[in-house]
Amino acid sequence: MKILAFSAGPAGMYCGSCIRDNALAAELLRQGHDVTLIPLYTPTLTDEDNVSQHRIFFGGISVYLEQYVPLFRHTPGLLDRLWDSPWLLNLMTKLAISNNPGQLGAMTVSMLRGANGYQNKEIQKLLGWLGAQPKPDVVNLPYSLLINLAAPLKELLGCPVTCTLQGEDIFLDGLEDPFRSESLELIRSHVGDVDAFIAVSQYYADFNRDYLGIPKEKIHVVPLGINLEGYGKKEKREHQPFTVGYFARITPEKGLHTLCETYRDMRLKHDLPRSRLEAAGYLAPEHKDYLKRIQRNMHEWGLGGEFHYRGVLNREEKIRFLQNLDVISAPGSYAEPKGLYLLEAMACGVPFVQPRHGAFPEICEKTGGGLLVEPNSREALAEGILSLWKDPSLRDELGRNGIKGVRENFCVRCEASRALEVYNRVLGITQTGKEPAAVANQA
Repeated sequence: MKILAFSAGPAGMYCGSCIRDNALAAELLRQGHDVTLIPLYTPTLTDEDNVSQHRIFFGGISVYLEQYVPLFRHTPGLLDRLWDSPWLLNLMTKLAISNNPGQLGAMTVSMLRGANGYQNKEIQKLLGWLGAQPKPDVVNLPYSLLINLAAPLKELLGCPVTCTLQGEDIFLDGLEDPFRSESLELIRSHVGDVDAFIAVSQYYADFNRDYLGIPKEKIHVVPLGINLEGYGKKEKREHQPFTVGYFARITPEKGLHTLCETYRDMRLKHDLPRSRLEAAGYLAPEHKDYLKRIQRNMHEWGLGGEFHYRGVLNREEKIRFLQNLDVISAPGSYAEPKGLYLLEAMACGVPFVQPRHGAFPEICEKTGGGLLVEPNSREALAEGILSLWKDPSLRDELGRNGIKGVRENFCVRCEASRALEVYNRVLGITQTGKEPAAVANQA
């Protein structure tokens, strides 16, 4: 199958959506499919071999300039290639480009207006390039924020268009009104242009039926999958202290402060001996003060020597980090649709303790690799983590369950197989290679 897929560059950070898009494309390529993965906005960043194209469309600098400087809406393409070059975009992601929704409301609305927005030149550049390429069998958009591209892509390429749903409500709900309301209205107006929506969890499929007004029959669940190469349980050293881990973006909604406060409760109010709290993940400039407050609080509580922030980790560092944990938790305040870090931790034999919301219940049900607790309750979170400290046999059992469950339900081969089922469905092809109507007539 010839597949054209897009991935939104994450402006210099490791992003679960970007990693997911690249891993899926790489697996489909390994299986012999012809996949073209096109980065948008900025170069994609992944901790595996990057299979995306070198050329970037909707370059973040161009999109920004066209939004705020009318002259740049008419500059020639040759000039645009300068500031759309990967080296310059990589540089600017370290200096100026922001993905903070609070600062991107007007641009989001303009992008969703498509040909009627300030970035129409970018759409025409993309369509012009695609018109000279071999036609794909199916196109996949990376999220609903680019849903306005569905209609022009279908008209140009004459093939079905699918759209992945993987957590964009967090961005949309961070927009100020009227931009949030206008963005949601524009997305809903384009739902009919998409042949199928691909949700990364059953929770997110159900959520978007109401949030974006997507008919139930149009949403298909394709659970996340990870490349398991290099993952596995490592025997811990004797006398190593009990280690609680956090591996996610350093941001309030992910709940690092809640985990630190819970750790304080376990150390000072319960009988947990001196242990360790290890954290790693991307830290955006706007959240540096948030981390400093956490570090200051830990010192004031007399626990500064037990907390360490390890920064952004590459693939090998990530696996080593996870293998040294006894339990992982990111007790966020919102219902998360993915939970990629839980899959990575379980692949290393590390159990989780998470709030009972979002995609976590279905991950727990399919793997048996962790414990669910009452959301927004430090007491419940502490009880869950303490139960794993007190009972190493339970910890080991959940760790074994997690390793097995991830390999059976959340490997990238599983994800690729399910994605192909959706692509075949929108192409009108069944597993037998016959049209659905023909199969129905034989039944």
